[in-house]
Amino acid sequence: MKKLELKFLNEEGKTVTISLDDPVEPVDPAQVNAAMDAILTQGCFYSNGGDLVEKKEARIVERNVFEISF
Repeated sequence: MKKLELKFLNEEGKTVTISLDDPVEPVDPAQVNAAMDAILTQGCFYSNGGDLVEKKEARIVERNVFEISF
């Protein structure tokens, strides 16, 4: 399973992650950047450490799970 993680810094300087399942690939960096800018501009998310104030990074994370039979 793949996730797109959007990481921001809040007013306390702590990292806040927004995860989205099954991102469209290939990921368009310009669209991700624009979406993160919109999130900051609109102030639509809040964390325990205050508003999101800065973009930190975006990344695709893939997790593989393998069952072990016994």
